[in-house]
Amino acid sequence: MTKTSVLVVCTLVLALCTSSVLAAAATTPPADVMKVDYFANANTEGAPDATIRIDNPGTSGGGLCAAIFVFDVYQEMSECCSCYVSPDGLRTLSVNEDLTSNPLTGSSLTVGVVKIVSTIATSAKTCPNPDTASNLVPTPAVRAWATHIQNSNFTITEGASQDATLSSTEEGNLEKECNAIHSVGSGAGLCTCGTGD
Repeated sequence: MTKTSVLVVCTLVLALCTSSVLAAAATTPPADVMKVDYFANANTEGAPDATIRIDNPGTSGGGLCAAIFVFDVYQEMSECCSCYVSPDGLRTLSVNEDLTSNPLTGSSLTVGVVKIVSTIATSAKTCPNPDTASNLVPTPAVRAWATHIQNSNFTITEGASQDATLSSTEEGNLEKECNAIHSVGSGAGLCTCGTGD
């Protein structure tokens, strides 16, 4: 083999290795890590409070964190937090008190969307802020249910939160928006974890 041939082969091998590393870095998070739900008539006079219940079925082999992201009707993140859920544990969050009482803008939400990402806990009962890539490590398999306050006579319905695919782009967007809340909110925009374990 000539020096030129060796150089071409080495360049091709290096290019293949680099593309493999880049492909691995941009991998889509695992399945069964994101749930989505909505709330309506929150913080509305005469309407009951809605709840979101989160369970860790224990299939991951340990404690999990539910990274929670609350959005208003304009697709802007209003609050974010991360809540520990022990294996076979149940955490109950109030929509009015835990998810919408501390909005980044100071305006209470009445309607919005909640995204829950199942992530690994950093240590026993400790969850990192879900605002950087190193902190948000999607790990299956939290489950969630929510009550919904309907418009006609504030009827209460309940259902399982819906599965959604968490892409690496969406994961990055959630982290960036939550990071902005932590950076500029001065404490506003941080949700709380309700009751349970």
